[in-house]
Formats: sequence, structure tokens, C-alpha cells
Amino acid sequence: VHAAPTVVGPLTAPPGGTVPPPAAPAPAPYGQPPQQPSYGGHPGAPLPPGYGRQPAPYGAQPAPPMPPGYGQVPGQQPAPYGVPQGAPQGGAGVTAALQAFKETPTGQRWTQQNKKLIRVDLGAGGQPVLAKQGSMVLYQGKVDFSYKGAGFAGRIVGNATGQEMQLMRCTGQGQVFLAENSTHLHPVELQGDAICVSAENVLAFDESLQYEVRRIEGHGIPGGALFTMQFQGTGTIVVKTHGTPVVLPVTPTTFADCNAVVAWSAASQVIVSSQVRMRRNAYPGDTGESVNLQFRGAPGNFIVVQPYEV
Repeated sequence: VHAAPTVVGPLTAPPGGTVPPPAAPAPAPYGQPPQQPSYGGHPGAPLPPGYGRQPAPYGAQPAPPMPPGYGQVPGQQPAPYGVPQGAPQGGAGVTAALQAFKETPTGQRWTQQNKKLIRVDLGAGGQPVLAKQGSMVLYQGKVDFSYKGAGFAGRIVGNATGQEMQLMRCTGQGQVFLAENSTHLHPVELQGDAICVSAENVLAFDESLQYEVRRIEGHGIPGGALFTMQFQGTGTIVVKTHGTPVVLPVTPTTFADCNAVVAWSAASQVIVSSQVRMRRNAYPGDTGESVNLQFRGAPGNFIVVQPYEV
């Protein structure tokens, strides 16, 4: 027998009075048996999923879940009524992928679709366009293409100077898309001024522009001169370059390779500068930079040079 005195303290009631008994479960609806808690569960707790379902008949397999519709990814919500299953929603698909390459309508005569494609609207302005033969890649509307000959004298001059242009005449009321060998295209609008461009770098121009072969005098080069085309008047000329060109102002110390220069302002003074003596074939030690063009002129004159040598 334990001899030490045993002390028993009274139970302390919580604030507010005695401990309330557990609440009785809510009665079941009329006509349904009361729900019994599962083993280990508490009265009034929510039933687990599937509890209370009618079991499948003896020997029968439970029905599998419904498979997704045709073209529907598992877990994807079905399409609304009247919309085909699997149809792109929200503008997705081929149309959205090609949205960035749509035609750029501007209402102007010349419109650059991208760096390598340009469109001319023959109905705007009502005058024909002269373009390089074979440069048309697409046209819309009523357009007529005809051969534009240079004449007997023009063919002789073109063959002698290397500035011959094989042109076609585009007339009508439609739109013509022009491009050539994925070169970069640059529309230049002339307002009574003039520009010198090599015939190799001309893609198209308005028929209203006047053009002629211009001679560049020089010493120490084969033939004694170089030639280029000069365009002047009111209209647009499309210049093509291999790559992105650079435009530089003309200063007394501006030199350019004659095979890389594309165009320059007609008011510039051009002087042929020969660095070394010319020979038919390159000799050991030759730099390859035999003939350069020196440009001079008042402020406002410019030259256009491409990162490519013809």
C-alpha cells in the first residue's frame, strides 16, 4: 500500500462554463436511412467519393470512363455545340502562322512588301512602268507585258558601254510584284533631280524618267573610261543591291571600289583613281584594288556602296 498521501485536484472548466457535449448528427431526409460513419470516421464528416453508389451487378464489370471525342486531347474540354471537334480556336493554325506575311496595302503607287519584294500599282498615276525582263513574280488584275526595245542605236551604245538594259513595259490597271535573285530593293523617288546608277543595279522605274549613258573619264584603265546610267525627272526608280548598302556623304577623301559602288548623286564629281599599273592578269603582290573612284562635290551629295563586288 502506498503510504504517501494522494492529492486529487478538481477539473478546471474552460472559460464560459462546462464542456459542451458533441453535437448530434443532422437527421437524414425523409425516406432515407440515417448515414452511419465509416470505420474510424467521425459523425457528420463528408463521405468519400463513390460512397453510396449502387454496386455493379454480380459478374458485371463497372462501366469505364467515357473516352475523349475524336481529335480531342485527354483532359481537354469538348468543343461548343456546332463547332467541329479539333478545329483551331482563337485564330490558331495556318492563318495565324502566315499573318505576318500578308500583303501590305498602302494605296500608294510603289509599296515595299519586304526588303526583297516590291509592288507597283499601275492604276495609281496611270503611266506604264519599265522593269527588267523576268523580274515579275506575281501580278493581280489586268496587266499587259510587252517588249521594250532600245532601238538600233541604243543596242550599239549598250553593247559598247556595258550599260545595256533588257526591259519590259508593264501597262494596265493591276498590281505587279517585282523581285530578282533575292536582292535587296530600294525605291528612290526623284523630284526633278538626277541620280547615277549602274545598269546592273536597276530593277524598274517609271516610264516618265529620262535616262542616258554617262561617261566617266579616267586614265590608266582599259578603254580609257567607265560608264554608268543617269536617271532624271519626276518618278521612282528601284535600285537593287546585294546585301544592305551604306550611304556616305561625299567628301574630298571619299574613295570607292568601282565594282562595289551602286549609285551616287549626279551633281558629284567623279574621278578615276588608279593605284597600280593595270595588267591583264593579277601578278604576285597585286592587291586586287586597281581602280577606285574618287568623289567630290558640295555638301548634300552622296554615294551608295554595297557589301559586294560585281
